[in-house]
Amino acid sequence: MKTEIPIAPEWLDPLTAYLNWMRSARKSDGTIYQHSYQLRRYARATGAAPWPVTLEQLADYMASLDGLGPSARRTARQTLRGFYAWGELVRGHENPARHLPTIKAPRGVARPAPEHSVKVGLNAADDRTRLMIRLGVGAGLRCREICQVHTGDVLRDFVGWSLVVYGKGDKQRQVPLSDALAAEIQAKPYGYLFPGQIQGHLSASRVSELISEALPPGVTAHMLRHRYGTRAYNLGGKDLRAVQELLGHAYSTTTEIYVGVEGDAIRRAAVAGGGF
Repeated sequence: MKTEIPIAPEWLDPLTAYLNWMRSARKSDGTIYQHSYQLRRYARATGAAPWPVTLEQLADYMASLDGLGPSARRTARQTLRGFYAWGELVRGHENPARHLPTIKAPRGVARPAPEHSVKVGLNAADDRTRLMIRLGVGAGLRCREICQVHTGDVLRDFVGWSLVVYGKGDKQRQVPLSDALAAEIQAKPYGYLFPGQIQGHLSASRVSELISEALPPGVTAHMLRHRYGTRAYNLGGKDLRAVQELLGHAYSTTTEIYVGVEGDAIRRAAVAGGGF
């Protein structure tokens, strides 16, 4: 269970209203939780009330996060900008957060799960976790997508089997499935593959935990998705647009991070380049 960071009473009403605003905009549970966490962290660290606030106060807080990576600092900045933009729009408060300087992040690199780690996970996991791993390996799903898989989402077309996937921002896509994986899903009782007490299915965080526990140390559930993207690109004709559709990315620049060159291809190139 996630523990919330305690905050001063003056934050409770605006924070609740802002999170409800995000829900009305159909933001994902993960996004809403992240904004709640970031705002509670800011309130606890600074001891400041939500309003009035100055750009200097916000900048000082961002400076205190210099020990974090660029991705974490970008998330904190995005949260502050979102909250204070809402405060300006809905409650008429000044919004100094719009002037917070941007944070440049280094370009990400593909981190596909090594082949042996996938075998370890599939051999060590129980049946439920093994199926989660197969959905990551064989369909490239995010944890938040794995937890929502329903037996009724498997479809048959003229070519083969596909799975309706519910991605970020309520966007749907269809991902082709192997006959074996489609059959395994359909063999389960009708309903969510991974039943739970939250909206009828397990949470994304629990799925992530179970997969990571089954994989070797240092290998995460998301690395299975990187593996899928890398293999789909390198073995599927190097069609970046097709891989973008499979992974459900809004921008091809995001897909480019996932489609790294496979290790054996790099080794072959190195041997060829060495000439001996």
